[in-house]
Amino acid sequence: MEKKSLFAVLKKNAMLIVLVFVYLFFLILTQGGIFSPSSFTELINQNAYVYILGAGMLMCMLTGGNIDLSCGAFVCLLGALGGVFMIVQGMSTGVSLLLLLLIGVAYGVGLGYLIAYVHIPPWIATLAGYLAFRGLGTSILSANSATGSLAPFPTDFQSIFYGRIFPTDKGVFNWPCFLFGLLSAAAVVLVIFRTRQSRLAKGYEADSVRSAALKSGLGAAVILLVTTRLAMDGGIPTTLLWVAGIVLVYSFITSKTVIGRHFYVVGGNMEAARLSGVNTRRIMFLAYLNMAVLTAIATMTVVARSQSAYADVGKNFEMDAISACVVGGVSASGGAGTVLGMVIGATLIGVINLGMSLISLDANYQRVIKGMVLLAAVVFDILSQKKQK
Repeated sequence: MEKKSLFAVLKKNAMLIVLVFVYLFFLILTQGGIFSPSSFTELINQNAYVYILGAGMLMCMLTGGNIDLSCGAFVCLLGALGGVFMIVQGMSTGVSLLLLLLIGVAYGVGLGYLIAYVHIPPWIATLAGYLAFRGLGTSILSANSATGSLAPFPTDFQSIFYGRIFPTDKGVFNWPCFLFGLLSAAAVVLVIFRTRQSRLAKGYEADSVRSAALKSGLGAAVILLVTTRLAMDGGIPTTLLWVAGIVLVYSFITSKTVIGRHFYVVGGNMEAARLSGVNTRRIMFLAYLNMAVLTAIATMTVVARSQSAYADVGKNFEMDAISACVVGGVSASGGAGTVLGMVIGATLIGVINLGMSLISLDANYQRVIKGMVLLAAVVFDILSQKKQK
């Protein structure tokens, strides 16, 4: 029984274990370079869009393995429009951000309506955007710039999406960052034990005290490690706050709300969900409206980091988001997956990207490795489902 329990724990945390081994592997190959404070900051800034788009893609995939192929091209279009608003037209940052969000909402409403109420298959509806938006974005850039790009964006825009909180010089320990880490670590411990207590009070199965202590201890240790390294590199990046906020909100929605559970029910069996009273059309509509809004936010983090809008921005972003979800245990057939799993998958993809960049591996081989990782994750998911049946 103990061996079976140990196997179940290892299987449940397989990708987390893989993440640890991959990180240690690159730690050796880079001779500690991937552990430098700047590497932690770069890992967050470089992959912020993966976490943000991954949260949206998770909601789409939960509805039955559906995906959004247009999000990367939509990033290109929104980046071009943002450049026109802020650089060419000289609009204020606040007005420009509001316009970009409204455009995101408008696209989400249109896309969600076509998928949920006109019943156009999601991959067809989003493929149209994939083909159209990059061409439209490139045309807008070409019409407003001889170089095909727009830069620089206003400093207040960059500080919102690519700045630091209470910044200090690199190498000078940032105490506000460390304090933030302490408070976050304490919050993790409190939430895990309060959740355990709540489940016991309701008569549900709950983790043992030892298991809860181990989870909270590991979570707190990771948070303190990350924030300590960030404290040596100038402080907390604002991108981390955006990512953490979105991850926490969607973790709450998927695990604590009725509508969050409806996404899982629809993905498990749409017809049964409809017969039981779930508004399946509304769920599909919200999934793609939500994806469009998160794409607008991801665009802002990417454009602020590159400080320019250009034709290739957003290229293959949809594949990164899908990979993060699948590698993180989100079922390709829908109905299963968690935000935490997506975060682990996105981090694994980010560590692989960063590690391969640090060892200067050829870009073609990088694509091969990421493709193999994605394939292995899908095979693992299929085999796990067969064993459960």
